[in-house]
Amino acid sequence: MMDSLLTQHRRLFLRGYTLPVHIGVHDFEQGAPQRLVFNVDLWVRLEDTRPSQDALHEVVDYDFVREVIRARIAQGHIGLQDTLCDELLATLLTHPGVQAARLTTHKPDVYPDCDAVGVEVFGAKPGVC
Repeated sequence: MMDSLLTQHRRLFLRGYTLPVHIGVHDFEQGAPQRLVFNVDLWVRLEDTRPSQDALHEVVDYDFVREVIRARIAQGHIGLQDTLCDELLATLLTHPGVQAARLTTHKPDVYPDCDAVGVEVFGAKPGVC
């Protein structure tokens, strides 16, 4: 199952992408953006991403991930990290080169007695794992 992700795919990742986001359902989360940190892993087929020309068009571009996140954030307030993660995961999986994805979000500033609160989701196209 996960073996094919490890042996037949390349994992791309984006770490610590931090944006001000209007997110939250609690009263103290309304009206002002808060920091949200994104970590994304994408699995792409090795056979489809072995660049022969050392050119960007031969691989999945990291800018795609950032654009997906920015576009959703630009749509406005969202209540739950769960909802945001599910929406972003579904969009990331629409890319023809992406076979599976894992997305984590966390809020580092919610509680003074912990590093962060967050959500993680994983999804794959049918037949991948």
